[in-house]
Amino acid sequence: MLPPEPHRTERIGWLRAAVLGANDGIISTSSLMVGVAAAASTRHDVVVAGVAGLVAGALSMAAGEYVSVSSQADTERAELDRERRELADDPEFELQELTDIYIKRGLNAPLAADVARELMAKDALGAHARDELGLSDVLSARPVQAGLASAASFAVGAALPLGTAVLAPSQASVAIATASLFSLFGLGAVSAKIGGAPAVNAAVRVTFWGALAMGLTAAVGWAFGAAV
Repeated sequence: MLPPEPHRTERIGWLRAAVLGANDGIISTSSLMVGVAAAASTRHDVVVAGVAGLVAGALSMAAGEYVSVSSQADTERAELDRERRELADDPEFELQELTDIYIKRGLNAPLAADVARELMAKDALGAHARDELGLSDVLSARPVQAGLASAASFAVGAALPLGTAVLAPSQASVAIATASLFSLFGLGAVSAKIGGAPAVNAAVRVTFWGALAMGLTAAVGWAFGAAV
């Protein structure tokens, strides 16, 4: 028997949450800090805003991701419970349903019936979950994993503009924006590489939206600062 072939789909769960968290951590925290800096605030004010943004954002990401993925997990469990009842109540109908699925995928009727019968004899619920409902262990919802990955990656992303503000000798807003844009470009490229997608397109896309967010927030900060 050949060893199992690795696939990138196994990374979808944690990769999505981690990239989303890091991306949001960089963009939201840097935008907040640039906006505060544009309002003619002191370095202390900018750093305090960054710390508050890091803590609030990480907790918000964890809670939001956990609730969202928990809802998905609840739906998956409900579908599996329903399928389990249907298998117990009418196994012949479920066998024909699975057979029809394989026929639509290209198998002839006798072979489709044999395949459905063999798979149901081994794991009827697993066969229907995979081929009828589109559920699998690789892509199943994991709320705790998604929540922790989002919170940790957000904190890591937010730490970059925060650290830049602390270490920058002057012009904190320029240093924050520059470091954040370079980080966003690198994050987009690395995440695309891990997922097997074109790196440049992903890097440019995330950098563009980050620059737009920081630019608009800086304009708001400047407008309110000038008004005061």
